[in-house]
Amino acid sequence: MSSQPPNNIALDVLQSIFGYNEFRAQQAEIIDDIIQGRDSFVLMPTGGGKSLCYQIPALVRSGTAIVISPLIALMQDQVSALKAYGIRAEYYNSSLDPDTEHEIMRQLHMGELDLLYVSPERLLQPAFLSQLQSLPISLFAIDEAHCISQWGHNFRPEYARIGALRALFPDVPFIALTATADHATRHDILDKLHFNQPQVHISSFDRPNIRYTVMEKRQPLKQLATFLEDHKTECGIVYALSRKKVEEVAENLKGLGYRVKAYHAGLPSDVRQSVHQGFLRDEIDIVVATVAFGMGIDKSNVRFVVHYDLPKNIEGYYQETGRAGRDGLDSEALLLFGMQDVATAKYFVENVPDEEQRRIENFKLSSMVNFAEAQNCRRNVLLNYFGEPSHKPCGNCDVCLNPPTLFDGKVAAQKALSCVYRLGESFGAKHIIDVLRGMDNERIRSLNHKEISTYGVGKDYSAHEWNSILRQLIHLGYLYQDIQNYSTLKLTQSSGDLLKGKIELDLAFPKKEVKGGKKRTTSGKKSSKDSLLDKDRALFEELRTLRKEIADSEDIPAYQVFGDAALVEMAQQRPTDDSELLRISGVGETKLARFGFEFLNCLRQNQHL
Repeated sequence: MSSQPPNNIALDVLQSIFGYNEFRAQQAEIIDDIIQGRDSFVLMPTGGGKSLCYQIPALVRSGTAIVISPLIALMQDQVSALKAYGIRAEYYNSSLDPDTEHEIMRQLHMGELDLLYVSPERLLQPAFLSQLQSLPISLFAIDEAHCISQWGHNFRPEYARIGALRALFPDVPFIALTATADHATRHDILDKLHFNQPQVHISSFDRPNIRYTVMEKRQPLKQLATFLEDHKTECGIVYALSRKKVEEVAENLKGLGYRVKAYHAGLPSDVRQSVHQGFLRDEIDIVVATVAFGMGIDKSNVRFVVHYDLPKNIEGYYQETGRAGRDGLDSEALLLFGMQDVATAKYFVENVPDEEQRRIENFKLSSMVNFAEAQNCRRNVLLNYFGEPSHKPCGNCDVCLNPPTLFDGKVAAQKALSCVYRLGESFGAKHIIDVLRGMDNERIRSLNHKEISTYGVGKDYSAHEWNSILRQLIHLGYLYQDIQNYSTLKLTQSSGDLLKGKIELDLAFPKKEVKGGKKRTTSGKKSSKDSLLDKDRALFEELRTLRKEIADSEDIPAYQVFGDAALVEMAQQRPTDDSELLRISGVGETKLARFGFEFLNCLRQNQHL
């Protein structure tokens, strides 16, 4: 180590290798803790710069850093990105052939690696652990640390054994990192890891550059197509719960002319790998996927994430939406939400055999539904869930941008509850709505439901509006949806007072359909298209074309050459020499040496644009 103070050394590494002028919030403190040999737990949102918190200490401390990572794809992408910076990094997992394994082990033993990414299965093999104990290890980094906890949303049994490492390497600092963990999950992670008086760093969960939007799911394919009209040629991910739906949505979008592929666990591994690489290299714009896709996506220019179905918990939703806008530019998160989604999710939760696990999952699902049905700022709902209370409207979610219209809902609610009662609490939402609206169909005639007193009393509301009213009554606890009995609606203990008129009730009209749109956000950083003046946009496109050519020739993803944010800055600042190019955020000395000449040449040739 140098005689310079650790923070000065770390800042030098940040500027000279990674090309950034200053640390983001909390990065400097975390990095200093690890350099000084202190164990740390880091909770930082996706795109907040977690990786640098262990990568920079790995370059400052002597020895090799061991990074434990759950996905092969994640390791491959991160190693590829580090090599683009000139950093000596490799990965060690089941994807390697014997010759490559042998070469990597040789480099490890010869001290030729700054970082080695390892799967937990490989790491915990006794022979491998024994070798590590004879080598200088600079630190252990446990990425995606929520996988350790059974109360997390991606529990991996092999991760739970990682805690045994602390006793085997008493003098090596450990750092555990995750983007998403509620209070219970954080405590469980720390309990299982056996850290020595860990420093706990919890960053803000706020991602101000992401606009959160929830739409009531009515014609999801049409709603998705409408949303994507504002995102042509941009990269994004669409999440759906089933493999069948993934393929259906992908085929539909392909028919509309989008460069799109499906991704789910049922596809052959070579197909999944091809989709993954095609997306990273901007050869595919949209991936429609189950949640099997994403944890390993370290791609900076994802501009939107769509949830075609309701996620099971806020942790998963937050992590998945966080894959948009990692470069800090404006991005969108759209959730299509329907009552049937809740019924389906509840059915699966109720079939969880362990009572305590079922209780936890029910709570998490209810929290997700609360978010989707919120009539106040969605960002505040998210932040409050993660223990970061906020009451100031964000101005960058659908509720803030398009506030709901409230109406006196007491009479409508009484009609709905009375209808449920008159029907013997034995029917689902669709039939109740048909009765309220006085519909004349075979089922109503065969059941003689024209004769009940609430038949036709709700003609003043559309089926869409009644659907919204019933959903709000479920959410507010005045109705209960019995998942194990064909999703029939039943009264609750609170129903009586409302039926008797003892409770005043405001309900929200369902919102009219709105496009995703390119409204200004509060993040301060617009998307690449929005932030560029007309005179700069053409130059930006020239730089993008050059970036793609270089990426193809180097066989790396385009964003590993330079991210969109760097290209935007180049188009605006128009650097003319090496020193000016180095001032662009994301341009370090290694990338200057590798790519600087071609980008400066492109900038000079297109001065007229």
